[in-house]
Amino acid sequence: MRDALIVSALSVVPRKAAARAMGVLSRTGLSQLGTAVFVRAYGVDMSEAEHGLDAYPTLAALFTRRLKPDARPVDPAPDVLVSPVDGKVAWVGQTQGGSFDVAPGRPLTLTALCGAPAEGERDVVVIYLSPRDYHRVHAPCDGVVRRWRYLPGTLWPVFPAAVRGVTGLFGRNERVWAELDTPQGPVEMILVGAFGVGRMETVFCDLLTNTGAPATDGVADVQVTRGGDFGVFHLGSTVVLVLPPGRWTARVAAGDVVRMGAAIADVRQA
Repeated sequence: MRDALIVSALSVVPRKAAARAMGVLSRTGLSQLGTAVFVRAYGVDMSEAEHGLDAYPTLAALFTRRLKPDARPVDPAPDVLVSPVDGKVAWVGQTQGGSFDVAPGRPLTLTALCGAPAEGERDVVVIYLSPRDYHRVHAPCDGVVRRWRYLPGTLWPVFPAAVRGVTGLFGRNERVWAELDTPQGPVEMILVGAFGVGRMETVFCDLLTNTGAPATDGVADVQVTRGGDFGVFHLGSTVVLVLPPGRWTARVAAGDVVRMGAAIADVRQA
């Protein structure tokens, strides 16, 4: 009931403007007064953080914290896809007719999600980040970022009740799409922004989202390594992986909690 009320209230709020205001506040020294409250309220595990709580001068710095070097070992097996983030698997499977259910009765087309026509079926993994999670995004495999796309939009919250309650939510929120050229074929990653700051940034372009920039397509030639830096959310959100069909065998199912660097799929042997 509380989640439904939050969604209803946000339907009449200027979400992008509110998120920008929250972002400004989160980057001020005054916001440090709320860091300890945030950690307690959400159960953030600061023992994994690179620094102690007092080292983060703002809420924004806490949200984008790095972890200790050994906190997330990356699976060394040569033929695995690893989780790019800490979070919970919201959906995994293959599209049907170019769409998949982000929530029961809430289908979403890849075309709407990616902002360009998508032909044929794909394997999809959706991972939701809660406010307590580590907010940096890492590469799920070795590859080269060849293309990217910024899709401005609104900023609905992305917790499960909101996804169930808002039609086409992931295709309406701000997002960044990127395509990696990999030995197993193209791997697409979509970073979906959320209410509450709403900023995303990546290692392959100088884009900073939720700043009023227009929709943009870009090309790149940026090498990324499995487990290496890819981007960062300035508050919790969602990552969607779109994979060539039949190339990978999933190790995870909806509802599984995953950690960055842990194997989530294996290369399917011929």
